[in-house]
Amino acid sequence: MKKQFFLAPMAEISHRALRELIEDFGGCDEYFSEMISAKAFLANGPFEKWYIDAAPKPEKCIYQLVGSDSGSLSKVAALLDKLECGGIDINMGCSAPLIRKSGAGAAWMASIDRARELISCVRPNVKRRLSVKLRTGFTEDFEYLANFCKALQAEGVELITLHPRIVTQKFKRLARWGYVEMLKNELKIPVAGNGDIANAQELVRRAGSSCDAVMVGRAAVRQPWIFAQAKAMEDTHTETQRHGERREEESFNIEEVGLRFIELLAEHQPPEFHISRARRFFAFFCENLKWGTNLKNRINREETLAGIEKQWQEYFLNDLNDR
Repeated sequence: MKKQFFLAPMAEISHRALRELIEDFGGCDEYFSEMISAKAFLANGPFEKWYIDAAPKPEKCIYQLVGSDSGSLSKVAALLDKLECGGIDINMGCSAPLIRKSGAGAAWMASIDRARELISCVRPNVKRRLSVKLRTGFTEDFEYLANFCKALQAEGVELITLHPRIVTQKFKRLARWGYVEMLKNELKIPVAGNGDIANAQELVRRAGSSCDAVMVGRAAVRQPWIFAQAKAMEDTHTETQRHGERREEESFNIEEVGLRFIELLAEHQPPEFHISRARRFFAFFCENLKWGTNLKNRINREETLAGIEKQWQEYFLNDLNDR
């Protein structure tokens, strides 16, 4: 498995509109979907068809499932496995209190036997690649983490993505990437690392470590071109080694990228999702702007996508000219 770049699964963010935007810049190797609730899917929820829209590159889309019981997760995995996709991923890392208290997400990491039973139930129903995304656990106990992942490997998991923070840690504490390398040395299957990738330089640096893939979350929302930049840096490094030349980094038109996202959101998401998805995107994307916090606050007060678009355009028309 060559070193690869993944888009992380993020609630209200990792949907088709963002994938389309990233593809505009050249794309990445795999796109993990936002969490698909097994319970809601089996109940034929009205919005499930939007969650399983795998375009624009279904072969690169990995469906991530979240749930608290083996039976429902196994049934949904079997159904999604029949669609065109790149694989099925089980969420064992979400630390949101509501998810964890329901027995889903990171709650699976509390018991090796329970997690093993889940994978043994799901694996026979999935012909495509089966993977798991998780954290280091409830404590910084690497021996437990290694034994947990070895159990998953023994039951047929083919890729593990580690976000190296314990369940209760937030983003203020840096991810412990040393755990990714240590876990890679313990397993026979590929290991991807996720956490604190701030820019393309950091993405390339982490890809040069002992992990098999690097997953990017928030930075890919702030910089949808991050994968393209990283690829260009790798190509430039190779070219420099061969010919002693170096290319200048490409610049991007922030206003046009924001408008493009709004266009894609309107085209590929239902109206009920427009405001929440736009607010989530611009919460990160406004960080590219010098006075982005003020603009983000104005966007959050808007109740229509047209209003958000107007605020975005007025920033470039008025705010920049006034300062």
